[in-house]
Amino acid sequence: MHGKLKSKGAALTRLHVRVRSPHSTHGRLVGGWVNMAATIGRTGLTALKREGDGSSPLGHFRIVGGFYRPDRLGIRPRSGIPLQPLRPDDGWCDDPSDANYNRPVRRPYPRSHEAMWRDDHAYDVVLVLDFNLWPRMRGGGSAIFFHLAHADSRPTAGCLALKRADMLKLLPHLSTRTIISFG
Repeated sequence: MHGKLKSKGAALTRLHVRVRSPHSTHGRLVGGWVNMAATIGRTGLTALKREGDGSSPLGHFRIVGGFYRPDRLGIRPRSGIPLQPLRPDDGWCDDPSDANYNRPVRRPYPRSHEAMWRDDHAYDVVLVLDFNLWPRMRGGGSAIFFHLAHADSRPTAGCLALKRADMLKLLPHLSTRTIISFG
């Protein structure tokens, strides 16, 4: 019964991203009682992830923490994951030549980085997956997150995304022991 749930009250330990083919960008997040529409990277799945390739990495990744937008959600969402409030100056370095590659940074930042405080709602809730964190491979891909889907359901740049209502329903059942498997 590893990774399965008897009820919605138990913590989820394993979730799987299922797609029809390695080039699909839409699929399902499944495991236990969970069966939700999910979106992944614009070029599908890959075993050879590289910075900027638009693909989601094949493999098994633990959720290590996350963030939420306090100005949009009001209160910290119920979650089994430690969530930190995002600030307007939060960023994530995506420059493979920088010492802070695939790490959070404060903006303004002199090297290439992604703004975590976004105009769209994708990062109103954003969970960090342990892809390429320890150890880091320079150029091996950065900012592989689990976040909210875009309103138009377009693919991500390599992350996993769910509709806001599904994410808020799922959050209380996740923990830093939850593993998400792509492929």
